[in-house]
Amino acid sequence: MPAGLDNPAVVALGGGTGLSMLLSGLKHYTTDLTAVVTVADDGGSSGRLRREMGIIPPGDIRNCLVALAEDESLMGELFQYRFEEGDGSLSGHSFGNLFLAALTRVTGDFEEAVRLSSKILKTRGRVLPASLDTVWLKAELDDGSMVEGQSAIAGSNRCCRQIWLEPRDARPTNAVLEAIAGADIIVAGPGSLFTSIIPNLLIADIVQAIAAADCPRVFICNVMTQPGETLGFTAADHLEALIAHTQAGIFDTILVNTEDPPAPLVEFYSAEGSAPVVVDSDRLESSGIQVLAVDVASGGNYFRHDSGKLAAAITSLL
Repeated sequence: MPAGLDNPAVVALGGGTGLSMLLSGLKHYTTDLTAVVTVADDGGSSGRLRREMGIIPPGDIRNCLVALAEDESLMGELFQYRFEEGDGSLSGHSFGNLFLAALTRVTGDFEEAVRLSSKILKTRGRVLPASLDTVWLKAELDDGSMVEGQSAIAGSNRCCRQIWLEPRDARPTNAVLEAIAGADIIVAGPGSLFTSIIPNLLIADIVQAIAAADCPRVFICNVMTQPGETLGFTAADHLEALIAHTQAGIFDTILVNTEDPPAPLVEFYSAEGSAPVVVDSDRLESSGIQVLAVDVASGGNYFRHDSGKLAAAITSLL
């Protein structure tokens, strides 16, 4: 790490499993780590708590808290424990979601509930909701149909032509804007492009803050396309979708994977409607963005980003 940046301020935006995976690698490089998490989830346990209690959906935030925990063993397992069928009204809920919901009721403040949970888990960094407003994700799909709700969009098995938040004037928290202004590096992704990454960038003040930040701003491109959502998308297609929804080229670097998955995994993913993301370097370079091409993936039963490799690649930019 360069002199003066042995504990760099890193801001990571996203949601779903992609962001929590990234955090689990980055926490070994810095404690000044801020996760900005999308709050548009409306499915599963999070969706039920959102509808029944009127709270910010806690699921993605819970995953990020566990990923940043100093010790991911017992307390992490407890927060991730999910009640099974036969557990009555608790069936399908995770303990961590219920804990955050209860703590929100006790303190009267969702942000405070997340902060106290961070303290309990001894996280190396902090987790912030992108907004405290109640927001819904809406989309126009490639067949012209309109869909409402993050879970419905993700389950539509069609690509999005356009997505937006309702209300369109959702506001970020002051803590989010302060973190972005003070960052040494800002990263977005990996994760579901239209339902995890772009929703954070539909908040105008967040886009303006990133654009004004005087530091590297990195978009981490997925290694595989997502069935329906990004079917046939190249790396440049991912980038152009970001630009189209933010009306600005707010990232100066795109990080792409150079390694190909093993042939058996290609066949497996093909049957699922997914394929390796093609890195079309000429289109990327013509956009004026810096391309960081490096091996950041790992095989096994699945082909996905490796948290350690990814964190090393990101911090190399400092």
